[in-house]
Amino acid sequence: MSNKSFKNEVIQPLLTDYYQISMAYAYWHNEKMNDFAVFDLFFRKNPFKGEYTIFGGLQQCIEYLKEFKFSEEDINFLKNILPSTTDPKFFEYLKTLTTKEVTLYAVAEGSVVFPKTPIIRIEGPLAVVQLLESTLLNLVNYASLIATNAARFRKAAGDNKVLLEFGLRRAQGPDGALSASRYCYMGGFDGTSNVLAAKEFGIPTKGTHAHAFVSSFDINEVNLKMKLLDLNDNISKEFLPVVNQKLLNVADAFKVSLDQTSQGELKAFAAYANAFPTTFVALVDTYNVLKSGVLNFIAVTLALNDFGYKSIGIRIDSGDLAYLSLEVRKLLKQAAERFNISWLEHLTITASNDINEETLTSLQQQGHSIDAYGIGTHLVTCQKQPALGCVYKLVELNGIPRIKLSEVVSKVTIPGKKDIYRLYNSDGTALLDLMTNSFESAPIAGERVLCRHPYDESKRAYVKPTVVKPLLKLYWKDGEIQTPLNSLEEARINVKQSLKALRPDHLRSLNPTPYKVSVTEGLYSYFHELWLKCSPITDLS
Repeated sequence: MSNKSFKNEVIQPLLTDYYQISMAYAYWHNEKMNDFAVFDLFFRKNPFKGEYTIFGGLQQCIEYLKEFKFSEEDINFLKNILPSTTDPKFFEYLKTLTTKEVTLYAVAEGSVVFPKTPIIRIEGPLAVVQLLESTLLNLVNYASLIATNAARFRKAAGDNKVLLEFGLRRAQGPDGALSASRYCYMGGFDGTSNVLAAKEFGIPTKGTHAHAFVSSFDINEVNLKMKLLDLNDNISKEFLPVVNQKLLNVADAFKVSLDQTSQGELKAFAAYANAFPTTFVALVDTYNVLKSGVLNFIAVTLALNDFGYKSIGIRIDSGDLAYLSLEVRKLLKQAAERFNISWLEHLTITASNDINEETLTSLQQQGHSIDAYGIGTHLVTCQKQPALGCVYKLVELNGIPRIKLSEVVSKVTIPGKKDIYRLYNSDGTALLDLMTNSFESAPIAGERVLCRHPYDESKRAYVKPTVVKPLLKLYWKDGEIQTPLNSLEEARINVKQSLKALRPDHLRSLNPTPYKVSVTEGLYSYFHELWLKCSPITDLS
């Protein structure tokens, strides 16, 4: 597995919104640019009507901080788009900006995270950390959404199924395709069809031929010269005559007519097997799965067997996947018995065809014989929910807490610099996440702590955790990485372990139980006193 950094030249200081630049100028113009600010990056609601989210994108965020620097070309461009009244000294200031005075805390990549809690806490000079907002949100939002979607597909399919990401042609541009491949793998997929993603990230690459390959062959092909090395005697021999004979044997064994069996398809399968004898997978639904595709596949597989090779399996890309998979398995089992080749029964059946999470759940309920899924559109575009909705809010300035109020209570921000802890019971199950003021003592394992709902005064409980784990780690300070970043493989493992610690009712797709996110008594009082202080009192007279 590759540990290469996920670098992208597009990720640079100008990958931001105009208002970040204009605010930076206003801070500088009013000599507030060096005020010490604390921002929280968090989301307000879990995606896909679920009750958990997988955190992704941290490695790219750190790479962005490492490379943050306005170039001369950037400065010249900003001179053209900012108003003519802009003080020229501001551009000299921009030239000096780095992230050496920025400090970043974050949850480990691949962790399960929940609404309201800061998954990234960033501190430093106000103008600089303000300039980071849009880019950090861009890097975290899509990565976390895709990783969460992949984890949900994994749960719906089951741990024993192979999941392959086939989303390149459907993704939102090349960057979206690469990100999708990376974070689908992190979220629990086993491989990708995206060759560049395989190269860049070390993800296993998988795939077979398309329908075009099958339809490019027809019954009148006369120039096919197929020689294949026979592993039994190490001599190259003609392959197609053996395939033709095996099809006759299949027809005799199954007592079927070959009138509906496509000879072009047979030749296509033979040609592909001749090219890839050790990894032969056939797409069997170009004409008819049961009357043509599977019979031709079995014939080619029998021929390969004579030459000392084993096929891998078939892929179905249309039709009733549950029914077809069961019927295909029956045919493979019959062929295994009639030709005395035991492994033939257990060849892999892969299904594709616009599969979504609900399809996987339905297939599980119906019963099927599918071993692997190739999933693209609904996975990489997140059609059920196209955005996560992470936000980036100022929570403290020069040591003084800041709050954003709203008529929508859920949008009121929790002020101040905070830490987060995950509290576990004796069997390793996560009980809740507890936010504290950064100046408060951490909860202690074995000691009872009062945990309060951030907004609802009546919801509170005492918890006596067996294990307490701090979630925020220091990743960036003084211009250097402070904590080693999870590799892609480590993040993938973290996803599995984090999900395993949640109760099953938090993970279910239908009406999941909300996971508790709480605050200490101290933070609750701190929060609500500031809320009342900042809320205007209505005068009804």
